[in-house]
Amino acid sequence: MEKIRFGRTGLEVSRIAFGGIPIMRLSKADAVKLVGQIIDTGVNFIDTANAYLDSEEKIGEALAGRKRGDFVLASKSLANDKKTFSEHIDLSLKRLKTDYIDIFQIHNIGTPAKREAVFAEGGAMEALSEAVKAGKVHFPGFSSHNVDIAMEIMKGGDFAVVQLPFNFLDDQSEKAVPLAKELDIGFIAMKPLGGGMLESAELAFRYLLQFDNVVPDPGIEKIEEIIEIADIVKRRPPLTGEDKKAIEKLRVELGPVWCRRCEYCQPCPQGIPINAVLVVKSFHKRFTPDRLKSMAGGAVEKAASCNECGQCVKRCPYSLEIPRLVKENAAFYNSLGL
Repeated sequence: MEKIRFGRTGLEVSRIAFGGIPIMRLSKADAVKLVGQIIDTGVNFIDTANAYLDSEEKIGEALAGRKRGDFVLASKSLANDKKTFSEHIDLSLKRLKTDYIDIFQIHNIGTPAKREAVFAEGGAMEALSEAVKAGKVHFPGFSSHNVDIAMEIMKGGDFAVVQLPFNFLDDQSEKAVPLAKELDIGFIAMKPLGGGMLESAELAFRYLLQFDNVVPDPGIEKIEEIIEIADIVKRRPPLTGEDKKAIEKLRVELGPVWCRRCEYCQPCPQGIPINAVLVVKSFHKRFTPDRLKSMAGGAVEKAASCNECGQCVKRCPYSLEIPRLVKENAAFYNSLGL
């Protein structure tokens, strides 16, 4: 696997990273096996978060006994205050079975209020800075779903790494790429497949591989997925005119408002699997009626219990009007008469 210099961290990381969200759904034994297989393909960059249930523990188990310098570990905490953030760093060290984490990120600085909180006296930034001085963390980073706020933070000089949603639908992050290069900041592209909305890995990674300082971070649940992506990286096929037409078609089909299936909106107090409802219109265009019914029928039934409490809206990093979209997608599904 090709490796690149990851900004001013100086770390040599594989051209693609492994995102640790999907292994939450696997048994411990299957997850440990998968992580080991992924490392054996040459991927040495692993990104997770302490909010991803038992992802850190599974990764720690998989890496136990391997030479620490052979891989790069990144994790995150959503905490805003110094005390909790510091506790989360120590918890991540314990779960990952390591005495240092290469990159630790303040998770999802997406609003002015969050930014103010983490940089305030007694905020998360103090804990992160102290962890770097103590050697628990080697490089500070942050993630965000708001590109404009992220670019302002990047210019502040506090971070060596930024993580943003970036794919040919979430292409507003493209404007942050030259800034990252200018400031020598490592750039992790989260959601390279749009949270699963982009079915063609070939098209998605052809687009992202145009940017030589960007490391895509796909969530992997099956070894076949990383093998397919690694092959694309190896071949490095350029975007063709037909590829660009296909990208434009998908942009039109999905429109500006669509669910990335990140599940930050969960849990719903009414038990509605929100992302399964919000993708109904998109899935209707791509799947047979029977498959659509099997994938979304039960979710749409539960959608009837939405009382518009607004908890999901508060959590959504993309500020989607989720209750309205739930009702619209459920009504569309029901109109199909499946």
